[in-house]
Amino acid sequence: MNPRPTEAARGETGLRADGFPAEAVRDRARRGTAALFPPVEAYGRTLFGATRTPAPAAQDADFLDALRLVPPVFMPRRLEKLIDLAREPMHHDVDLATTVGALHSPLPAYLSAFGSTQVASADLGMAASRQAGRLGIPMVIGENVVPVNGYGRLGATPSGDTERSLLGRIRAYLDEVPDGTGGVAVQQSTEDADAEVWNLVYSDPSVRPLLESGRLAFELKVGQGAKPGLGGMTVLDRAAAARVAEQYAVDDVLGGDSRGGDSRGGDERVLRCSSPGTFTEEILRQQIRLMRNNFPRARVWVKLHPGRDVREAAAVAWAAGADAVTVDGAEGGTGWAPLGFLDGVGLPLGECLRRIGRPAAGLLVSGRMWEGTRAAKALALGATAVGLGRAALLAVEEDPERGLERLVEALALELRLLISALGKYEAAALAHEDVWAAGAGLPHPDPSLATPLGTQP
Repeated sequence: MNPRPTEAARGETGLRADGFPAEAVRDRARRGTAALFPPVEAYGRTLFGATRTPAPAAQDADFLDALRLVPPVFMPRRLEKLIDLAREPMHHDVDLATTVGALHSPLPAYLSAFGSTQVASADLGMAASRQAGRLGIPMVIGENVVPVNGYGRLGATPSGDTERSLLGRIRAYLDEVPDGTGGVAVQQSTEDADAEVWNLVYSDPSVRPLLESGRLAFELKVGQGAKPGLGGMTVLDRAAAARVAEQYAVDDVLGGDSRGGDSRGGDERVLRCSSPGTFTEEILRQQIRLMRNNFPRARVWVKLHPGRDVREAAAVAWAAGADAVTVDGAEGGTGWAPLGFLDGVGLPLGECLRRIGRPAAGLLVSGRMWEGTRAAKALALGATAVGLGRAALLAVEEDPERGLERLVEALALELRLLISALGKYEAAALAHEDVWAAGAGLPHPDPSLATPLGTQP
């Protein structure tokens, strides 16, 4: 297996995102909506109109990227909007407001889960929390934060750093979020369950504003896109590993200091592994019922990895009462994972959407989301909202004060332009008819739910 190319966005000092358009994300974090267009100085001197990049080879194409959005000629919904407004509608008239897992959001997007991995350090994690709050979009706090960094009550954390704690991230978000919008989803893994994370959050007075306003959700983590079938993994030095050895498996498989030091030195790196948990249909069903019974005022989310039975798993979760199912495509993930999993394990997000078909309730998806066309295609194929993970971390590193805000503002404008071009004026109106796949299209696995995917050639 050939190593994949590395994209170093800031030389040797900043975050890198291999195989991800980091520079384009950073550009949006710096320039916001201006980055959606060609350079202004090129206006009047450059001819545009051709495809900017060559079409990917069929065997290498990402399904969502290979799709095209296809506006119709006749637009009856535009006429309806014209009559309603008593003027010609524009892209400004597109309503992006979306219910994301029973939480209100100004657009169909949310901040994906950042757990205890080092890449979501105190600075980046707190900056992302503050900016997501100002935007009013829902935020997911990932697994293993409490066992590793502490809960944060009275400043009692293993590291002594309250900002790294779970409660620190929630407080940063609450300090900024407007009333009536957004919300926080707290993820729980097997180790989090042992630490009674949901009980701590549900009973904490400082979280009461979220609970009383219906803006608190709990997300049961069944899997993740970067390493389907495995639990979370992080790299720790031996001192840090010793502090969590009772909660996690620690493997000495990294060959010593990752910076090239003597493997016998005190700074040797080891791999910390979380349990993936064990699920059957009945276990998942009962887990959701317990969540609804034990935490009746919290919304219920379930996160699935891109497994071959993702459609059946999502159906079980919805039938048991989940407000939302999150599907993390194989393209997703911000943390540490074996290279073989990154290159060859799990279904691409587009195939997950194809298999799920018409969702029974909220369907949240993540995997290489950072711009409007990919997000619009996912929405057309059934998603309710898209999660920003790597893109969000790159944006807040580029500008800790406003990088994520500019990135999301650019995403919102692009979605409005695209949805308007399709003759529609709500994000939820996007459908299979709005996308086209080269070739014969993709039949739905359930003929009773089949909708043609674009125009047949």
